[in-house]
Amino acid sequence: MLKVLGRRTSGNVMKPLWVLDELGMDYEQVDIGGPFGGNDEPSYLAKNPMGLVPTLVEDDFVLWESNSITRYLCSKYAMGVLCPEDARERAEAEKWMDWKLTTVIPTMTPIFWGLVRTPPEKRDEQAIAAAIEKSFDVWGILDRHLAQRPYVAGDRFTMGDIPLGPQIHRWMMLVEERPDLPNLHAWYDRLTSRPAFEKNCMIPLQ
Repeated sequence: MLKVLGRRTSGNVMKPLWVLDELGMDYEQVDIGGPFGGNDEPSYLAKNPMGLVPTLVEDDFVLWESNSITRYLCSKYAMGVLCPEDARERAEAEKWMDWKLTTVIPTMTPIFWGLVRTPPEKRDEQAIAAAIEKSFDVWGILDRHLAQRPYVAGDRFTMGDIPLGPQIHRWMMLVEERPDLPNLHAWYDRLTSRPAFEKNCMIPLQ
């Protein structure tokens, strides 16, 4: 059986869990990291030297890095469904997966950590405000892209949407005064209609 090591409240752990539930696959999820600890123990570091979550264990195969896990699961178990067979469509999906890492995360981290994981008296309000302002431009890029397609890689839901899903949900929950981004909001609404997204991503922010 597939095993996902990592706590459900991690945005990175949400990705493989979402994939597995989309596919209706059996798996075991183990709470590691954050308040559960365990990610600094030798037995865990032997699997994942970064000490981060998630880690995927499949028989004697161990994989870490959440986007790599997402790609692996989609290509092995959902080729032609979540992982496009066409090389150009697949590259389009992977491009937005990488964009999440290089562009979305640097903007969302100050917002999420500042508003969720930092006590009010210790928050850097100026840094949070600057990140929120920057987020309007970042999500605006995706909004313009989605003007011509319902999902990031084209006409159907693919692995390209999955890394962005937890981040757009957090943004929607944390940033109340947002610019008018109709295509982005319509895409988010399409994600929220998916039971696997609701189960794994639309959970209390921690």
